[in-house]
Amino acid sequence: MGSQQFIRNFAIVAHIDHGKSTLADRLLEATGTIEPRLMMEQILDSNPIERERGITIKLAPVRMEYRYHNENYILNLIDTPGHVDFSYEVSRSLSACEGVLLVVDATHGIQAQTLAHMKLVKEIGLKVIPIVNKIDLPAAKINEVKNSLYQTFGFKTEEIIEVSAKKGINIDKVLEEVILRIPSPAIDSGQQTRGLVFSSVYDPHKGVVIYVRVFNQEIKKVPLRLYASNTTFTPIELGFFTPQMKPANTLAAGEVGYVASGLKDLSLAKIGDTIGFADQTFIPLPGFKEPKPMVFLSLYPLDNNNFLLLRQSLEKLHLSDSSFTYTLHSSAALGKGYLCGFLGLLHADIMRERLSREFGIETIAASPSVEYKIKINSQATLIIHSPQDFPNPSSIREITEPIMYTTIYTPTTTIGAVMQLCQEKRGELINLEYIADQAIFTYLIPLAEIIFDFYDLLKSLSSGYASLDYEFFEYRKVDAVKLDILLNREKIDAFSQIVVNQNADKIAEKLVHKLKNLIPRHQFEIPIQAAIGGKIIARSDIKAFRKDVTQKLYGGDRTRKDKLLEAQKKGKKRMRQFGKVEIPQNVFLQIYK
Repeated sequence: MGSQQFIRNFAIVAHIDHGKSTLADRLLEATGTIEPRLMMEQILDSNPIERERGITIKLAPVRMEYRYHNENYILNLIDTPGHVDFSYEVSRSLSACEGVLLVVDATHGIQAQTLAHMKLVKEIGLKVIPIVNKIDLPAAKINEVKNSLYQTFGFKTEEIIEVSAKKGINIDKVLEEVILRIPSPAIDSGQQTRGLVFSSVYDPHKGVVIYVRVFNQEIKKVPLRLYASNTTFTPIELGFFTPQMKPANTLAAGEVGYVASGLKDLSLAKIGDTIGFADQTFIPLPGFKEPKPMVFLSLYPLDNNNFLLLRQSLEKLHLSDSSFTYTLHSSAALGKGYLCGFLGLLHADIMRERLSREFGIETIAASPSVEYKIKINSQATLIIHSPQDFPNPSSIREITEPIMYTTIYTPTTTIGAVMQLCQEKRGELINLEYIADQAIFTYLIPLAEIIFDFYDLLKSLSSGYASLDYEFFEYRKVDAVKLDILLNREKIDAFSQIVVNQNADKIAEKLVHKLKNLIPRHQFEIPIQAAIGGKIIARSDIKAFRKDVTQKLYGGDRTRKDKLLEAQKKGKKRMRQFGKVEIPQNVFLQIYK
C-alpha cells in the first residue's frame, strides 16, 4: 500500500465560485471517504465565513482511497484558496502536487484567476486535467468554453472532461483520469529527509499542526527542524487527513499528512518552509518567501474600554493566521488601537468579521493604506503604512508606491468602460487581447488605487462579469501628499489620507461633502476644511442651530431686537472658539464605505 506508484497528489484550481468545493465534495462521496450521513456541502470549508460567502480561505488537504483495476490507490487532494489575496498559499500547495484539475464554469468561461493559477501551474510544470463544470445549467456554453480552453492553453477537445459537480455527472471519469494522467510522486532516494510545509494551523491541544508533503525518505517521531525559522521540536503526533486527523507512525516519501509539533507560535511554521531531521543538514526546497502584507488598516475598538479585549483577540487570531501583522497605534480622535497589515482587502474584511463573530468586538477601520517608501534629506529611507507617519514635506526627496501587474477579464461589450476606469485609476495599458467574446487587459495600476473601490466599480461596469487578478510588480516614484481634514480648525488625524497630488482636489471635495452630510449640526457653525500642509484646498460649512431669541418681543423699538441678536452673535462666536465638535461613531464607520 505504501508503494509510491499508487499515490496521486493533486489540487483543484478554479476562479472563485466555479464549483471547486462542490467538486471536492463529490470526489469525497465517490471514494467513500466520508459517510453519507456526515456529508454536508463544502465540507472542506470549515470556517462559517467560508461557507456563507462560498469562498475558500484556508486550504484543506484530504486523503482518499480508491480501488481501480483491482489496485488500491491513495489520492491526496489539496483544496486551495481561490482568491487573489491568497495566491502565495496557492503556489505552495501546488508545489506539493504532481497535477491539477483545472475547473472552468460552463456559464462564465475562463476568468482572471484561472489564468493566474495556470501561470503558476506552468512554472511548476504540473500535469493539467481540464474540466468544464456546471454542464447541467441552461446557460451553459459548453462548446464555446472548450474552444476558449483550446485557444488559451492549447488543450485538445478530447482531453476536456464535462462534469456537473452538483448533479454528480462524470465524477468517476474524473477519478479515473486522475489515476491515468497524473504521474505518481518521483522519489530521490539519495537525499536527506525533506518535506514541504504547505500550510499550518493552530490546535489548542496539539499546538501548531504543520501540513507537510514529504519529498525524500520518511518523517518519523524523532526531533525535527524547520529550516527558515531554525526551530527544533519533537512531534506529538503524525498522521493523515481523512479529512479528520488520523494518526500514523510515519509519513513516507510522496505522502501528504500532518505533523503536530506542540509549538505554541504559528509564525515559526512558515508556509513554504522545509522540514527535516534535526540532526541532519539538508538543503531547503526552493520557492520559500515571507508572505508580505499589502494593505494596512488602523483598527480601533468601537468602545474604548474594549482595547484590552481587542489585543487579546488579535493575539488569538494570530494563532490561527500568522499572515497578518499588528502593531500598537493611537489616534487623538479614536483612542488606542492597532495598525494591522493584511494580504489584501478581502483578507482584511474576513479578519474584521472574525473579530466581530468569534470575539464579539466591533471595530472602526480608518482609511486603508499601502506601504510607501520615502527617501528623506538625510539619505535615509522611511517605510510608512499610515498617514500619521508621513514626514514633513520639506524633508522629502522622493516617494515610491507599489505598482501591481493587473489582469482583467471582461466581456468585449464593456471594453470602453473598463479602459476609462483604469485610466482614471492611473493605469498604464500593457496589452489587450481577445479570446472568443472575452477581452483580456493587462495593466500596471498602483495598489493604492485598487484597494478603495476599484473591484466594486469594475463589477458594476461589467454587470458582474469582469474578473480581476493582480500581483506585485515594482515600486515607482509618485507625487504623493498628505491630505488632512480640519473640523472647526482642529486637525482630525483619523480622517487623514495619503493621496496623489493630481487627484487631491477631487478627493478633498468628496470627503468634505461626505462629512458635511454625516456630522450632525451643533449650536455653533462648523467649518470643514481639507488641507495639504498649510494650504486649504476644499471647504464646506455645517450651519448652526439657531434659537429664535426675538420670539418673546412684540412690537417696540427695533434696537431691542438688535441688542438680543448681537448678544446671541457674541455667544455663538465664543462657542465656535471653545466649542468641541462631537463626532458620532457612525461617522467613522460610514466615511470609508
